[in-house]
Order: sequence, then structure tokens, then C-alpha cells
Amino acid sequence: MGSEDFLYSADMNGYTLEDLMNTYGQDVWNFAFSICKNRQLADDIAQDVFLQAYRHVASFRGESSVKTWLLKITRNISYNNRKSAFVRKVMLVDFVHRAGQSQSAEDIFLEQEAANEVWLCVFRLPVKFREVIVLDAKYHLSVSEIAGVLNISEGTVKSRLHRARKKMTGLLYGEGQRK
Repeated sequence: MGSEDFLYSADMNGYTLEDLMNTYGQDVWNFAFSICKNRQLADDIAQDVFLQAYRHVASFRGESSVKTWLLKITRNISYNNRKSAFVRKVMLVDFVHRAGQSQSAEDIFLEQEAANEVWLCVFRLPVKFREVIVLDAKYHLSVSEIAGVLNISEGTVKSRLHRARKKMTGLLYGEGQRK
């Protein structure tokens, strides 16, 4: 099977592997990066995720969304890499540019600084809090979907979200004492 065939051969609920990569590739990469904080490692993890999804497409039972299934694979591979690889401290510096809106240079700078400050605080959180914040705020997963991705109870998700938000508030407003 050639590499061209590989991209089109995995079919899952109407998705080819190429569709999955195009639709969910950035989400998978961003979630991997939020865990490992290393761009190159996130690239490798994203490739591994789609390779695993292709290999195990038959194990997808449709009990969750495809996105949730891929994010769960992402988490598992990311943790396996964290345990076995040296993880460099890299901060997210990508900024969202709103198309079609013209802003002054000062507004753009202030918006970028605010976004950067939030991401710096997110990356200062312990990983168990960082995960729930990213899955909730970035990917808009429900509590039950987050529980499925993380393999924890919904009550634990709610508790971690509450504690993560409290820690974020403390970090953003200078009350960041560890408790």
C-alpha cells in the first residue's frame, strides 16, 4: 500500500484518515502541546495519534464523538511520552488574529499580552488542572466528555475545574499562593 493509499483507506463513520487529520489535526496538536509544552514533541505526538487511530479504527465504538476519541488517544500518547522523554519548558506564544477586524497596533499588542499572560498561567498549573481547563475552555467538551478523555469520574472533573479556575484567578490576580 502506497502512502497515497494510506491517506484515503481508513474509513470511520464516513471519515477518511485525511478527513480526520484535516478536521481534528490542529485540536490534537494543541492538546498534545498543552500537555508536553514542546512543539516538536507535539508534532510527533499528533502523528502518532493519527497512526494509532488508523490502526485501531475498528475499536471506535461510537460511544463518544470522534473528537473525544482522538483527544483521549492524544492524552494517552502524551503521557507516555512525558514519562519516557525529556520535556523542555516551552510557552505557547501563538496568538489569535481576528480576520476582518482592524485594530490599532496598541490594541493588538495589549490583546496579545493578555492572551500570553493567560497561557503562561495555564502552563503554571499542575497538569491535572491544566488538562481540564484546556479541554473545557479550548475544546468546549462537556463534563462527561472530559471525564471520558481523562478516564476519571464526572465529579472529579467538576472538582478539578473548580480548583483550576480558582488557581487561575489567583495566578492572574496575584493571589497565586499554593495551598
